[in-house]
Amino acid sequence: MAPSIGGDVTITARPTAHSARVLTPEALEFVRRLHRQFNPTRERLLSRRDERRERIRRGERLDFLAETTSVREAEWRVDAAPPDLDDRRVEITGPVDRKMMINALNSGARVFMADLEDALSPTWENVIEGQYNLIDAVRRELTLDTDDGKHYRLNENIATLVVRPRGWHLLESHVRVDDAPISASLFDFGLYFFHNARELIDRGTGPYFYLPKIESHLEARLWNDVFNAAQDALEIPRGTVRATVLIETILAAFEMEEILFELREHAAGLNAGRWDYLFSIIKTFRTRPDCVLPDRAQLTMTVPFMRAYARLLVARTPRSTRARSPRCATTRNGSPATASTERGSRIQIWSRWRARYSIAYSPTSQIRKTKRPVRLASRPLSSPISPSRAAR
Repeated sequence: MAPSIGGDVTITARPTAHSARVLTPEALEFVRRLHRQFNPTRERLLSRRDERRERIRRGERLDFLAETTSVREAEWRVDAAPPDLDDRRVEITGPVDRKMMINALNSGARVFMADLEDALSPTWENVIEGQYNLIDAVRRELTLDTDDGKHYRLNENIATLVVRPRGWHLLESHVRVDDAPISASLFDFGLYFFHNARELIDRGTGPYFYLPKIESHLEARLWNDVFNAAQDALEIPRGTVRATVLIETILAAFEMEEILFELREHAAGLNAGRWDYLFSIIKTFRTRPDCVLPDRAQLTMTVPFMRAYARLLVARTPRSTRARSPRCATTRNGSPATASTERGSRIQIWSRWRARYSIAYSPTSQIRKTKRPVRLASRPLSSPISPSRAAR
């Protein structure tokens, strides 16, 4: 068992093969500082989630926030995406397993999302070895020799690496700060950022992230504060971190522009995730008899409430933003991604394997190149749950 660091950080798990490389005293001090500074806000926001769910259970109807009308009506832009996040027509996702990472980065996809969340069983060994694999991947030292004599290594040209930490609601129970479990989000982000941010910048890229399970713009604001504190601590210019937000909860769907506004200098786009979004609707309205859904196989992206959600993400946000976002993604990362996809506002699904819908927004000029243009200035957009009602 690792010793306490400074008397207030304790690791309760046995060391793994690469614990010494990942859990350095300096790295643990960095995540400790992040946790102490931001965990109280995280806990308040999680309590706010519970209060909101209770109000919905009692009959509160979802709507766009009156208090943020000025944000939705104002003219503002997020900062332009970095060059290596400008083309995201095909993305591939998978866990931080060594072999799968090599195959994914070599796949020919434009972006690889290394997943510390849904695709990774969060055993202590998996979490630490995943961070170690990310350290090697950033430095182009990721290799693997198998028992059957095969050798795996990275190609000269690889996909842009984007990392998804665990969501705000999760804890890393094997690390305790002040005798309480550390936030899994801050642990995942902090270790990856501390070990790799400077190296990524020196190699002409940057620390890029996917943010999962966000339910409000206040949670996006917390991430933005974390980014600023982390960049300041390592003397890295603010705005170097870039984050794509997964709009995979019904509550976040009503605050998309506000979420982008909070992340302005750090925003890299929005991504719509079909299955988690459906689960969020089921969970949010589970007590309402008028919200019973059919078998999920029938709930495609063409049903009205899903189409309204996608159109809101695709067509509403370009009014005030310039960020790029992915067109298509697949969750299988074992073979080359060689699809040719069109830039535009249409939903793109690639791969003969199970694909994850990845809907996003583009600048107006790009949207108008499609066969069925969306007239942003004149066509009212529907609510994510009520397609017949115009968004305010």
